[in-house]
Amino acid sequence: MIKACNNIEAEIIVIDNNSTDGSKEFFANKFPTVKFIWNKENVGFAKANNLALPYCNGEYILFLNPDTILPGHCLKESISFISKQPNPGALGVRLIDGAGNFLRESKRAFPSPLTSLFKLSGLARLFPQSKIFARYYLGNLSEHESYPVDVLVGAFMLIPKKVLDTTGSFDEAFFMYGEDIDLSYRIQKAGFINYYFSDTTVIHFKGESTKKGSLNYIKVFYKAMNIFVKKHYSGGSAKLFMLLMQIAIWITALFSGISSFFKKLLPYSTKEAVAQKILIASTHEEYNAMLLLLQKSGLTNKFIGRLPAEDLKNIEGTKKISQLSLSLTHADTTEIIFCEGELSFEDIITIIQELPETIGYKFYAAGSSAVIGSNDKDSAGDFILLDRL
Repeated sequence: MIKACNNIEAEIIVIDNNSTDGSKEFFANKFPTVKFIWNKENVGFAKANNLALPYCNGEYILFLNPDTILPGHCLKESISFISKQPNPGALGVRLIDGAGNFLRESKRAFPSPLTSLFKLSGLARLFPQSKIFARYYLGNLSEHESYPVDVLVGAFMLIPKKVLDTTGSFDEAFFMYGEDIDLSYRIQKAGFINYYFSDTTVIHFKGESTKKGSLNYIKVFYKAMNIFVKKHYSGGSAKLFMLLMQIAIWITALFSGISSFFKKLLPYSTKEAVAQKILIASTHEEYNAMLLLLQKSGLTNKFIGRLPAEDLKNIEGTKKISQLSLSLTHADTTEIIFCEGELSFEDIITIIQELPETIGYKFYAAGSSAVIGSNDKDSAGDFILLDRL
């Protein structure tokens, strides 16, 4: 984040929702230019973000999830784009997960009764490009074009401060899910326009504890939508909305029960662990430094070599991408650790979207103390803590 703020007059405020992983001790005195607010309890996404607003002095406010990686140009390009749009309300960018897959929630429509039913019942997933069934994710609109949209995701929302002064910030009645939908709705209702900006791509690891598509997620989403409906709908529309939400929950519960039943019938089998074959994408100097750190952490036996960063920087073109993909497949590569340095995060984000889906990725930010990654948007991901002593 600090590197993404280069050449921009910016202030960074971090709110910790009572982490129990030693974050406070770890970050103490490491970033003197960053303001930390340490909550004594988990107050939820909306309230935590609102706590930072009194300290914000900038023309634009960026609400950003901690499980994100920003390319260096991201903020400068986003601010340039939104500043040129008529009556701008908020801006969201193209988000991908840690495996390079596009995250559909980057652009959304408002959750009408039918669009919510199609989403929760799974029809949006079955017909991902349908203008009707996938309307919630605007599936008929290209992820590679920029345009006005209804709803942006709270993981990255860039908003002019004057807009928040008019609409107010997140509604703290929402604890998890729905607060970004509500704020997007109020921004649009106030006469401003929300924009999806596709020219910059951000990694969002999405390590939530509630798995998408699970019955528990449906219930949490239903609760958030219940708050939204009571706030913005009335009469027959509200009743229809809640009826369809209940139907979606029963459908999900039915399929969840059927799936569990058949899993119990199938014979248990242990899947042999696949031997990891890991490449480090780096320069020679970065490679040697990383090997030393990994050796101190006791994790060098799975590494099979270096993927030259200098070659990756010049890999534009379908033929070169195909050749690299083929060579990685033949080498049975299971994972690549990308080292930031010679390769910028902009380079890395471009590369991972072109390589085979069978390969996993981890990322190392220069000067940091961990290698992080997540190859499944529904899991918390994993990390390698490096011994830098």
